[in-house]
Amino acid sequence: MNTDQPAAALSNSIQPYVDRHELAGAVMFVADKGGMLAAEAIGWADLGERKPMTTESVFWVASQAKPITAVAIMMLVDEGKLSVTDPVEKYLPEFAGQMYIAKKEEGETLLRKPAHPITVEEILLHTSGLAFQTLIEKPTLDLFPLSTAVRSYSMTPLEFEPGTSILYSNAGYNTAARIVEVITGRLYEDFLDQRLFDPLGMRDTTFWPDAEQTARLAETYGADPGDGHLVKLPIEYLDYPLSDRAKRFPFPAGGLFSTARDLATFYRMMLNEGSLDGRSYLSPEAVREMTRRRTPESWDRAQGLGLEADGKSFGHGGAFGTHTGVDLASGLILGWLVQHASFPGNGAEARATFEKAALEKFGNVRPPRG
Repeated sequence: MNTDQPAAALSNSIQPYVDRHELAGAVMFVADKGGMLAAEAIGWADLGERKPMTTESVFWVASQAKPITAVAIMMLVDEGKLSVTDPVEKYLPEFAGQMYIAKKEEGETLLRKPAHPITVEEILLHTSGLAFQTLIEKPTLDLFPLSTAVRSYSMTPLEFEPGTSILYSNAGYNTAARIVEVITGRLYEDFLDQRLFDPLGMRDTTFWPDAEQTARLAETYGADPGDGHLVKLPIEYLDYPLSDRAKRFPFPAGGLFSTARDLATFYRMMLNEGSLDGRSYLSPEAVREMTRRRTPESWDRAQGLGLEADGKSFGHGGAFGTHTGVDLASGLILGWLVQHASFPGNGAEARATFEKAALEKFGNVRPPRG
């Protein structure tokens, strides 16, 4: 199959967005338990250089890193090394005594002791009250080792009483990764390489794209506020050069780069109840706990452990429009990779167009997978 022809099934649905210069390019893929069903690329990885997008293009997948961080935690749950109901302070004592903001008015902030300390489950559900980020994580999010970044979270009051509300929090996922480091005695990035990326063959998933991977990197674009034309933008959340391991540190909440093939592999493992190609990574119970809705139905955000999960699908997106999700009715994994900083609605319309085309073409190829 030639995966880079604009007239191919998936790409044809997205061609109008490229033609209208609303989107530089995209990679789309459809997979199931058994493997990749289709992978197609359209448009340009670099508009100025007229460099075509290919199915091997590398993307900053941003918050698609969060499910991977949750998997690392659940691996340790499977091994009996922690429970999601454990307080974070059991592993990170610096969190002991953390307060929450009970009242905040001009010139006055009232802090109170929460009814219970934040738990591992709450940091994975975004219900801990931890802020999105702290002041030291500027101008970029990758300037400090996890131990330093996480200490700054422990010194910052919680935004609300734990468990009573929801606030999307990068700090929570970086804290989860730090727990992995403390329990295993290994750097988080080494744990991922040894326990997940290397055995799964996710060779292009990394916090530090090397020279060869950088050459395949899809450039990031946004709409010029003046004329709406696409203009190249840096990833403002990360320091450059991206390959610098001396100055840049892992950002577990959203610092990973990856490809269509690697993401399909990861989600195939999840769809196969934690196993792939004869090797087990998670127990079926761990996968069920991750992929079921755990937030109240009355809340807007349907959240599992590390994944958006509403009972019909599970998956996660990223800041520049990427998204990978599993449609449970069809058993299909739908991957949408773009690098657009200001795509209208975060590209929701274009992504929905791709997903509709994918389900129409592949939804009845085989019986639904459980």
